[in-house]
Amino acid sequence: MRDPVTGFLYPENWQEKVSDPAGLDLVAQGFAVLTASGTILRRGYTTGTTAAAACKAAILSLKQDVSQVTVRLPCGLVADVPTKTKAGHASCRKYAGDYPTDVTAGIEFVAEAVAAPDGLSLIPGPGVGRFARDTPRYKKGAPAISDAPLACILASMQEALDDTGLSGATVTLSIPEGARIAKKTLNPRVGIEVGLSVLGSTGLVEPWDDHLEESVQARVKDAKNVVLTTGRVGLRYSRLLFPDHEVVLAGGRIGEALSAANGDVILCGLPALILKYIEPHILDGTGYATVEELSASPAFLPIAAPILTAYKKEHPSVKVILVNREGTIIGESP
Repeated sequence: MRDPVTGFLYPENWQEKVSDPAGLDLVAQGFAVLTASGTILRRGYTTGTTAAAACKAAILSLKQDVSQVTVRLPCGLVADVPTKTKAGHASCRKYAGDYPTDVTAGIEFVAEAVAAPDGLSLIPGPGVGRFARDTPRYKKGAPAISDAPLACILASMQEALDDTGLSGATVTLSIPEGARIAKKTLNPRVGIEVGLSVLGSTGLVEPWDDHLEESVQARVKDAKNVVLTTGRVGLRYSRLLFPDHEVVLAGGRIGEALSAANGDVILCGLPALILKYIEPHILDGTGYATVEELSASPAFLPIAAPILTAYKKEHPSVKVILVNREGTIIGESP
């Protein structure tokens, strides 16, 4: 059985340990993950998926109230998401799955829709974060809605428009508790203020806290040629760059995954988590608030190159390759 989200082929001995056939169906569908112990853990929905559901439901409820909507996720899966609606007003609460430390679990997304003469318009309202300064991808004041969830939201709104037969709609999306909850996230440290980010490259949240240690370490240990990566962008480009390797998504637990590797290993992905793992103080004295901002500047290579060289000397079995969001290699160890 292969995970339709990551492409990982679950070993037969993992499947043999499962005592819940219904749970195994969820794994096959992509809405849960199987661990090395046979435990099944449900994936949650991202802020992007929750926002898309609320926006779609708001438009649909201009014609008829709905209790759930279908959302086509960025990863290609189709999810049924519960909603509450009334005459253009919709709310949806974020489902965390089996991710116990998700600080956004249960938070409410609210969408207000009004009919328009033509076309679709999305207005980010209170509780949606905004960038406090220019970044490599966003301008100061822009809403903190990343590309994949924005596309999902707009596509979901268009589906609702098609279903209702309306010629247009304007939807205001808000997160009533967004500003308060955002203080518990990394947003203040990365220059996002007044609310939460709307994120989700796959539309699903991984239950890392529960299954990462046992399952990822087991996968790394069993692999002959392994690439470790930190996120979905790294996962995509690592598979393209190293098609003959087992690519393992380790998230932020790079050290634990590296310790499980036998022989040579490649560490590949976006620079932020990798460089912060190698050199936690990389930003000190640079004037940059995030590694992403640093990576887009002329100062990046002069700072990163000696760090990668020193790490290679200390860890000769680890090859580090840094890529940007377009898949271009922007740094690598000797």
